[in-house]
Amino acid sequence: MKRHIFLALLVLLAVAPLRAQTPQGWKLRVDRSMNAEDPDAAGDIKFITMGTGFHATNPKAAVYWNPASTASGNYTLKGTFKLVKTTGNGEYFGLILGGSNLDGATQKYLYFMVNSEGNWLIKSRDGSGTSQVASSGGPSDDVKKAGPDGMSTNALEVQMTPDKINFLINGKVANSMPKAGQKTDGIYGIRINHMLEVHIDGFGVTKQ
Repeated sequence: MKRHIFLALLVLLAVAPLRAQTPQGWKLRVDRSMNAEDPDAAGDIKFITMGTGFHATNPKAAVYWNPASTASGNYTLKGTFKLVKTTGNGEYFGLILGGSNLDGATQKYLYFMVNSEGNWLIKSRDGSGTSQVASSGGPSDDVKKAGPDGMSTNALEVQMTPDKINFLINGKVANSMPKAGQKTDGIYGIRINHMLEVHIDGFGVTKQ
């Protein structure tokens, strides 16, 4: 009997470090679809730590951030995004930066994302409104499209220099623009649109 209890405890100890945990200190903001022709899916959003990274299951779009994670000046923001599953049509996922008031009505951030069809997009959010800053205008050779299994992996990077912003995909510069006029200091985080399941590794900022 004691041996059985001992073995059971060993199994629990072995499994416990592998259990998914909600990232400590992180927040999320749901961005519900207002388009009747493209509604959100049923179910709850899940954002957990998994392995060395994070795992997001998004029936609805959401932004994830830790208020303590801020960057200013010259820095590099990175994240490798593995698309695990999509039930939508070309929904985007990627990085946000320069964020402020993310849980309020006056939220602001810049975001850099890719989708399963090989497109990339840079947008700016101000409150409830968004504006497109730049896009690939169609599938780009820089972006890895989803394969027959529906999966793809893309490494996104934003390099902040004194006078410009470089946006890289898989080590190649997809876009470069003047830094002037863009809000780049602030909170950094992750955005995953609806109908997606995505794993994120290597996420973080380094100072230049």
